[in-house]
Amino acid sequence: MKEIRRWFRVARISFGMFLCAASLTIAQNIVVDATPDHAVNTFSPPQALGGAIDRLRAGTGAPGSEEGRRLTKEEIDKNTDTLLSEPVVREILGAGWQTVTYRQNTELMVEAWHWNSAGKWSNPESKEGYFTGSEELGGAIRHSYAYPLPHRGFSRGDGNGWSRLTDGDTKSYWKSNPYLTKAFTGEEDALHPQWVMIDLGAKADVNAIRIDWANPYARRYAVQFWTGTLEPLYDGTMNGTWQTFPEGYVTAGKGGIETLKLISGTIPARYLRIWMTESSNTCDTHGAADKRNCLGYAINELYVGTLSASGFFNDVVQHLPSRRQTVTWPSSVDPWHAETDLDYSRGDQIGFDLFFNSGITRGLPTMVPIAMLYGTPEDAAAEIAYLYKRGYPISWIEMGEEADGQHMLPEDYGALYLQFATAIHKLVPEAKLGGPAFEGTFGDVEVWPDAMGRVSFLARFLDYLKAHGRLNDFTFFSFEHYPFQEKGITASWGDLYIEPMLVHQVVQAWRDNGLPPKLPFFMTEGNMGGGSGPRDVKSALWLADYVGAMMSEGASGTFYFHYMPTPGRRGGFLALDGDYRVVNYPPQYLAAQVITKEWVQPVDAPHRVFRATSDVTDDSGNVVVTAYPLERPDGQWSIMLVNKDHDNDRAVSVSFTDSGAKRARHFSGTVDRITFGSNEYQWHGDESGQGHADPDGPASKSTVPGGADVRYSLPKASVVVLRGRIAE
Repeated sequence: MKEIRRWFRVARISFGMFLCAASLTIAQNIVVDATPDHAVNTFSPPQALGGAIDRLRAGTGAPGSEEGRRLTKEEIDKNTDTLLSEPVVREILGAGWQTVTYRQNTELMVEAWHWNSAGKWSNPESKEGYFTGSEELGGAIRHSYAYPLPHRGFSRGDGNGWSRLTDGDTKSYWKSNPYLTKAFTGEEDALHPQWVMIDLGAKADVNAIRIDWANPYARRYAVQFWTGTLEPLYDGTMNGTWQTFPEGYVTAGKGGIETLKLISGTIPARYLRIWMTESSNTCDTHGAADKRNCLGYAINELYVGTLSASGFFNDVVQHLPSRRQTVTWPSSVDPWHAETDLDYSRGDQIGFDLFFNSGITRGLPTMVPIAMLYGTPEDAAAEIAYLYKRGYPISWIEMGEEADGQHMLPEDYGALYLQFATAIHKLVPEAKLGGPAFEGTFGDVEVWPDAMGRVSFLARFLDYLKAHGRLNDFTFFSFEHYPFQEKGITASWGDLYIEPMLVHQVVQAWRDNGLPPKLPFFMTEGNMGGGSGPRDVKSALWLADYVGAMMSEGASGTFYFHYMPTPGRRGGFLALDGDYRVVNYPPQYLAAQVITKEWVQPVDAPHRVFRATSDVTDDSGNVVVTAYPLERPDGQWSIMLVNKDHDNDRAVSVSFTDSGAKRARHFSGTVDRITFGSNEYQWHGDESGQGHADPDGPASKSTVPGGADVRYSLPKASVVVLRGRIAE
């Protein structure tokens, strides 16, 4: 998950100025704009409020494992089967989340995903190459696993893989994705340049590079250095440029081991990039039988340093087959792999038939993914065809996972998107496709400027689709939301005050960069990050605030993560012991019940969302009570109020205004009041670092009278739903 540190600091200053202005009033009022045509969103809970389910990891600390020991396939399969058994699923569903999105974790790990173990290899004799799962209906798919890619160029990211560019083994190599070459895109290779970047860890005086090319090698390329002080991929994207070394242009590369003197003297540089625009199209070690083996670029090993007048090369790169190597990042990775690359220890990506038949989906339409960054169009199409043949209800299909987090440029993502869309629609014309499942950000995703200086990933991706006459293939937009996850940025109770603005900021960024106004958008995976443990209700308050804010910004749906519990661990959504029995209902579980069963009416019918203003502030000017009103299909108005004041109860008046009416309206008759907070959940720790909750929910329920003069009590650190009818 990407964090924008500079933006975060600016946001705190801007938001603080806003709060100071709000603190000038001492009234404690919630005012709902109930003008009928001022609704900001309409949604149906079973379609819009859901959970996200990812690969089930395995290893140290998992049920049945011993400290330091990885689980066997049998143990991993048993864990999945038990987690998706009826007793556990019943407890999970008790939180009230409805639809689900199936997350595709293998892309983040730079792995090929065999969603179906039955299928065919492009080189069946050696069981290697490019694998296509079978769309034919055979035995039930209960488990699926991943194959770490052998031609990886990443030193970082999820998993425990390392780059082949600096691993010290000249027989291993990185190779780019052949689906980004003219043979598949129909466009000149120079329009989809491939690159590798090397991070020396600190500035070093350099004047030379040695590239041990594999096949296919680059005939035309440039060696560049980064001029900025911040790293080029995230914080520094717009704070520097890639500058080609004076002698860094190569127009007739011949492969083999090339040692280039880049400049007379030296330049202090930390980040270098090789920008490749023309391939030799010579075949790699896997032979000429498959044209994909002969497309793109491949490098055995990289060396950077200084070249003396006598020809001595002083290499500053650390060459190690581990993450202690000098760090590299590539533009793409060839999805070629072999049966021997299978690694069960990475966890179970839950077989589709077990997933759909376990009850976890409630039989509701489900968002499913395809592997696109490290897969093939034929395999993705077969997957969707299989699901449709089974008759499983599919709502949307997410194309790849976190392309921005894999540092893919938007034009490359667009080129893959069109190839995979064509293959899928050939078999399933009605499939609704979208993405790109951006990492959690605080604003727009920015990439290196193109020739016209454009940096917005979304804007450039949309322009790519438009230029190819294929915008109709993009039917929804998706992104993730993980504020406060990176340690060191923030970890205080005050995080809660800025969440509504963070949601507004990121949604507005998408709109400002061309998101079509009526295109559905989904937050497909999100949580608070750190601070979502069982010790206090902070994470519960954040959850209510985030859901209310996201739906108020017009989202078509939000999906809570981490939905599946980890037995033996107290943290997370539902606390299970090693025997898969519930030992604790954590705060987010109990808050979810308030959201899904009290705030909304749990029926498949329209709920209309309206905006509310709050002038409830603390002495520092923080807006401590936020409000999210909606009109339910049963005719009642329901307001979810989040009191973020850690130490003080609050009392508020609630009024409903209508631009066509002459006076404010109020709740009338009996008002239902549902409360979950620090009074309903208290954690008691012990000397061993363990503990228990008492009380451990549920939310308390009462009724209070409505009326113009009523002030509704909001206990400290609580989520309160007020529900009733308003006077005409």
